Amino acid sequence: MRIIKLAEVIRITGLSRSSIYRKINEKSFPAPVPLGHKAVGWVEDEVLKWILERIALRDEKQGLSQ
Repeated sequence: MRIIKLAEVIRITGLSRSSIYRKINEKSFPAPVPLGHKAVGWVEDEVLKWILERIALRDEKQGLSQ
């Protein structure tokens, strides 16, 4: 298990900082883990799972799910 910082989350999701925090507030993106004073990170596996769920939704909408 690995904790990743915001820059890495932005890089792997393609989302902006504001989009990430908006989705967190909407409960549609993994919440960050507090790491210390003014420091947070994300569990990499949770972010990757979120990406895979987006792919599955796309495939389902296109009739590609198995």
